[in-house]
Amino acid sequence: MNRGKTSLLAAGCLLLTSLVAQATTSSTTTTVHHHRHHSRNHTSQAAFTIDGPILRSSAALVLDETNSAVLYSRNADVAMPIASISKLVTALTVADAQQPMDEVVEITEDDRAIGKGAFSRLAVGTRLTRGDLFHLALMASENRAAHALARNYPGGLAAFMPAMNAKARELGMTTSHFVEPTGLSSDNVASPEDLSKLVAAASKNATIREYSTDPGYDVRIGRRMIGFHNTNSLVKNPSWDIVVQKTGYIEEAGRCLVMQAVIDGRTIDIVLLNSYGKQTRVADAARVRKWMEAKLPQGTAIQQVAGKT
Repeated sequence: MNRGKTSLLAAGCLLLTSLVAQATTSSTTTTVHHHRHHSRNHTSQAAFTIDGPILRSSAALVLDETNSAVLYSRNADVAMPIASISKLVTALTVADAQQPMDEVVEITEDDRAIGKGAFSRLAVGTRLTRGDLFHLALMASENRAAHALARNYPGGLAAFMPAMNAKARELGMTTSHFVEPTGLSSDNVASPEDLSKLVAAASKNATIREYSTDPGYDVRIGRRMIGFHNTNSLVKNPSWDIVVQKTGYIEEAGRCLVMQAVIDGRTIDIVLLNSYGKQTRVADAARVRKWMEAKLPQGTAIQQVAGKT
């Protein structure tokens, strides 16, 4: 009888110990899972720190044109490939020549053989006005359009490239260099500081402002009307007031974006180079804006410089 009671008591103790252990394990597991989930949400929602916006672009510059104040800078003096942002210099160089915008220009074999992996919807033989090509080069980043504009510059490409580099020097773009007009070459380089000067100059040209921010444009090619769309999705966003913009991408440059926008009543130049991920440059622009609206009251003039990476 005593032996049976002892066995029963021992079994009860074992069961109680097992239940306590399970409860402890369950509680620990739940706590770790909750902590991890909380940490992940906190990271994804963070758009800025006290020092500036959290950006995924390797080089950046945010400049307040209203009072010439640098608000944020990362590797701003480093020249690197800028891809199709080159087309803003191309546009300014073409504009300086003051050629008729209603003159018809034909896309040729020379415009097709412009770079590895070059994409274009303009077939050889397409005939469009210089104004249409100017529009498509800025809005849709049309490579053959940009090349045809340069090829039909007075004196051809042999004269255009020196003029393009001279234009950059005129704007004070001291680290810039260009070897062709489209941006398909990784030898087209500039620093964010250079590009802030380019954006400021482009913003003074009414045609460049209009064409670069146009959401879409239709042209007649042969018997068909073909629709082209802006490479920057922000121009369709009514919450943004964009004055001028240009995107760029080649593998060596990553995703790039330059633009001038009005934020909280101030004219702001934003330069973002070498972003990874298709939408990262747009997300970085949104982070800059959120940071400014939250941390920089209207009228504030500060110099906020991030350390070089």
